Amino acid sequence: MALIHRTTLKPTKLELLTAWLPTRPWYAGGTAAPELTKAGGFRLDDPEGEVGIEFMVATDASGPAPVHYLAPLTYRGAPLPDAEHALIGTMEHGVLGKRWAYDGCHDPVLVAQLLALFEGRAEPQAQSLTDTPDHEVTRAYEGDGPLSVATPTATDTDEATELPVRLGTTVLRLNRVLRPGPLDLPEGTKGHVSGHWTLPDGIRARAVFAVLR
Repeated sequence: MALIHRTTLKPTKLELLTAWLPTRPWYAGGTAAPELTKAGGFRLDDPEGEVGIEFMVATDASGPAPVHYLAPLTYRGAPLPDAEHALIGTMEHGVLGKRWAYDGCHDPVLVAQLLALFEGRAEPQAQSLTDTPDHEVTRAYEGDGPLSVATPTATDTDEATELPVRLGTTVLRLNRVLRPGPLDLPEGTKGHVSGHWTLPDGIRARAVFAVLR
């Protein structure tokens, strides 16, 4: 169970993302720096209790229309070996000390727990509350056999990040640019996870966060 601390972070998560997002191929903003707010998301628990796992939705208001990004993040008390390419930055946590923040698509702990969520072996948790399930996060999986990824090998596209899953030709796709609306699933979908966030006008929105196909 992840314990949510009410404390300070320097720099903040949004400050780290403000510098990192424009370096991504799926970033949809212009030349101006992002103007980010945390709009929603959820957490997963690391069974070992060592790694913080968060799926944050951040809304960028710097352009003519808001853009909503899914940022799967992990927080560690020491560097993740061979993952310098996935490091978003470091921050000083008021209780836990120095923390290393990673793009979670490259972190085996996040990927394993996301696959466990697809299969119903992990329970989504509220983003900012300790030991509180988030019942608005939904999941489905119609495949056969346990899902696993030995070493995450993530590839970015113009709107998503994709990872091969060790089940034939199955691919795990995380949608990085979220569009509120009907939960349209691509052809060949074997499973999906959908989540929620709040639009700038206060309306609750939903979209597919991740699919297996």
